[in-house]
Amino acid sequence: MVTFQAHDGPVYSMVSTDRHLLSAGDGEVKAWLWAEILKKGCKELWRRQPPYRTSLEVPEINALLLVPKENSLILAGGDCQLHTMDLETGTFTRALWGHTDYIHCLALRERSPEVLSGGEDGAVRLWDLRTAKEVQTIEVYKHEECSRPHNGRWIGCLATDSDWMVCGGGPALTLWHLRSSTPTTIFPMRAPQKHVTFYQDLILSAGQGRCVNQWQLSGELKAQVPGSSPGLLSLSLNQQPAAPECKVGSARGSGDPGRPGCVDRSVTTLLPLGPDSRRQQLQGGCLYQSGLPSFLPVLLTSSNTPTSISGV
Repeated sequence: MVTFQAHDGPVYSMVSTDRHLLSAGDGEVKAWLWAEILKKGCKELWRRQPPYRTSLEVPEINALLLVPKENSLILAGGDCQLHTMDLETGTFTRALWGHTDYIHCLALRERSPEVLSGGEDGAVRLWDLRTAKEVQTIEVYKHEECSRPHNGRWIGCLATDSDWMVCGGGPALTLWHLRSSTPTTIFPMRAPQKHVTFYQDLILSAGQGRCVNQWQLSGELKAQVPGSSPGLLSLSLNQQPAAPECKVGSARGSGDPGRPGCVDRSVTTLLPLGPDSRRQQLQGGCLYQSGLPSFLPVLLTSSNTPTSISGV
């Protein structure tokens, strides 16, 4: 297991390319070379801070999203904005305003230059990256069939596939048709979901509870793959069975006062999505965010079966 100090405070989000690991903490994002991570004395490749409104503002960066066609990175978090950074020059090219509270999650529409964001204000907003304007807003909690006032209005997870979106959090996990802004399927899951993704003709979700849930698009629960922890806050899909190995990155944060801001190979469970549900657990540290234990995994290459990675 390799551990290195990435940030002085908590690590809130990570994404990966073939060569780089990007990590985000309080107010800044850093880049690391995977080739250097296994060496002692790993040093950051670069660090960047978005242009915040005041020098005293240091909001957390809750979400990172790579946009390969633009070779750019989108950051979002506590300042209620989406910031776009050109990965070639390291400059910030645009800021998108619209959310009135913290942004928790981002998703990319790969067939069009559009990105979705969800946050504490209960809204999912669709942004056109060509015009840097908001083109659609869905206030999920205002739809009676989705609303769960006892859980709040916050949107904690979302994913998109062509004209479809799935999102959840305080409101029920729901499949939406984006063009008509219509909820089509309400998934019968009482616990708030913290991560969701499309996988082939299924939807995978995780949150409060030990299981990764596999849903039919019709709302039928197809299977539940048990993990080892009482709550799962992140998933990462391994869909490259020809690759020789897999690497998993995880992070420690404010809940581990002895080693805040560390990145390591951590409490990670490999859950096969096929008929064999045996799991492999990698022991180590974890990230604690908002008083709840969690980690943010990065999966680069794979084993022989499609897997999901879940974390506490």
